[in-house]
Amino acid sequence: MKFTDVLYENTKEIWEKYYSHPFIEGITRGNLDIEKFKFYMIQDYFYLYDYAKLFALALIKTDDRKLIENFAKSIDYTINGEMEIHRSYMRKLGIDDEDLGNERKALLTTSYTSYMLNQAQRKGCDIVIISLLSCAWTYAEIAKKINEKNSDIRNHEFFGQWLTGYLSDDFQNEADFYKNFVNEFAQNITEEKQNEYIEIFKTCCIYELKFWDMAYNQSYD
Repeated sequence: MKFTDVLYENTKEIWEKYYSHPFIEGITRGNLDIEKFKFYMIQDYFYLYDYAKLFALALIKTDDRKLIENFAKSIDYTINGEMEIHRSYMRKLGIDDEDLGNERKALLTTSYTSYMLNQAQRKGCDIVIISLLSCAWTYAEIAKKINEKNSDIRNHEFFGQWLTGYLSDDFQNEADFYKNFVNEFAQNITEEKQNEYIEIFKTCCIYELKFWDMAYNQSYD
């Protein structure tokens, strides 16, 4: 069994809640309240700035050339790929830089990114990858699940760009890269280290679920 299978087995009940979440179901049906999506996009925009820092922290913690190259690509994709999708939506929603300046990070957004950055700063490159994995992996799977249920959403005038971004080869390959790398460095690890990885990954999966809750409820606190 691959270690990513172990991670999934320890979090699959959380994953099932992603797939049935009203926010995700709203996108799948194409009728999610635009105000909820707007709230999500702004909070996720804030989140992605800190997420990019994870890759930067990981980059300076390794001498592995393959990892260095991929971390650099991930920083570029996060800033110029994912965030460009967000900027595009913000233009559609009439949100400008002044509006963003007047917005604030929700408590959950701050808590989630602070947890990941704390783990990344205090520990090694392996922990950084475990910390960032749940976001990359769950979004890749959520996008595929939405597409399975209703592939027409790829052409939806509002949600289509969001879905196709996470279905793209660039994003899916990035998620696969980090999954594969976890499976490589998790070979022959101690039980103590395995439990540490599971705890961090599970915590991040819980944060992902709470992020969807926060967005659906448009809650700052």
